[in-house]
Amino acid sequence: MRKLIRIITGISIILSQSLYAQSKYWSLEDCVQYAMDNNISIQLTELESKSAAIDIKQAFGNFLPSVNAAASHSWNIGLNQDITTGILQNKTTQFSSGSATVGIDIYKGLQNQNSRRRANLSLVAAQYQLLKMKEDVALNVANAYLQVLFNIENLKVQKEQLRIDEMQHIRTEELVKTGTIPRGDLLDSKATVALDNQKVVNAANLLLISKLSLAQLLQLEDFKNFEIAEDNNLSLQSSILMENPESILDVAKEKRTELKIAQTNLAMAEKNISIAKGNLQPSLKGFYNFNTRISYADIALRDSNGAIIGVQSAPPFVDQFSDNKGQSFGAQLNIPIFNGFSARNAIERAKVDYEKSKIALEQQNLDLERNVYTAFTDANGALKSYESAVESLEARQESFRYAKEKFEVGLMNSFDLSQSQTLLSNAQSEVLRTKYDYIFKIKILEFYFGIPIVKYQ
Repeated sequence: MRKLIRIITGISIILSQSLYAQSKYWSLEDCVQYAMDNNISIQLTELESKSAAIDIKQAFGNFLPSVNAAASHSWNIGLNQDITTGILQNKTTQFSSGSATVGIDIYKGLQNQNSRRRANLSLVAAQYQLLKMKEDVALNVANAYLQVLFNIENLKVQKEQLRIDEMQHIRTEELVKTGTIPRGDLLDSKATVALDNQKVVNAANLLLISKLSLAQLLQLEDFKNFEIAEDNNLSLQSSILMENPESILDVAKEKRTELKIAQTNLAMAEKNISIAKGNLQPSLKGFYNFNTRISYADIALRDSNGAIIGVQSAPPFVDQFSDNKGQSFGAQLNIPIFNGFSARNAIERAKVDYEKSKIALEQQNLDLERNVYTAFTDANGALKSYESAVESLEARQESFRYAKEKFEVGLMNSFDLSQSQTLLSNAQSEVLRTKYDYIFKIKILEFYFGIPIVKYQ
């Protein structure tokens, strides 16, 4: 029954994953959450966290005593000395032995304690690495998702432009028939429609490529049925630009994962120095040993002069186990005197690694400061570019309306009208480009301020 339940559960998971893209339109949150659950890099980083947790168990085990047991049983076949007669003869004898040993570290230069602390720091670092990986994946997914949205809207713009130019071509044919404009304008209009068709094809190809890139990032196999939701709540309004770079940097220094990773690595390097120094200190270890042995050979009976007077069968197993047992216990002290400079070299190497980690932390602080100021400047610049693009579009729309009026009365030829139309199309594309560029750069700036790209589990 349990096996059947596992099979049904596995089939359900496979079907849900294969039908996921077909049964809904993907929002940005859906894409990010799916990436969190299925991204290979995240899964590998999660395994690193599990490995670090195992290291903690190992470090804790160093405080526990070691217990080992051993047993042996041997057969001596062939020419052996008979202990009753002293004569060499072919026979088989048997012999058993057993022992148990317990050892515990009493003092080891605080290496066990420092190893435990380092293992805890290693787990923290692994968890930060996992968080950093998730943040990077979320950022990459958001960037790819916005690119798909841009290409969707750009395709709509190009199709609408084609529709307008086709209508204009029909109107041009009518004006040519009435003699209002020359026939050459009709050829220009036809060429404009053909160019619009080419733009539509290019826009569709770009959309397909961007969807493929996002699907591959999510590791979806059936990208052809992969559709994203177009009614996304991606607001252009954000209060983050009301902050100043200094306040954003202060928050980033407290929350940014890459800085925490560098700080944890520095603490681990410091513990490595303490562990290496422990090799220069004496170590004290306690031990206890129990052993016994059993022989299956007959025992010779001797008189007071040592002469053999008879033979006695081997005592029972339990009696020999008790009679032949022995115990030993004590303490072992090891004092390092000279070991080819290996201990001191290990200390020097650990100190070098500590300095490297210290410099890496300083570099991470500098990088974070540069990234925050760059993100703030980019977001401000993207906002101004978007506002300028909107103003330009409004002017181009009014200019195109005026150009159409002139064309209708024969005061403008079709080539000039086409030029005005091209400028309007470029202005519409520029608004889209600056819009999504602004949204992404605002997301980056909010990211440094501790606001996640999207919420995920």
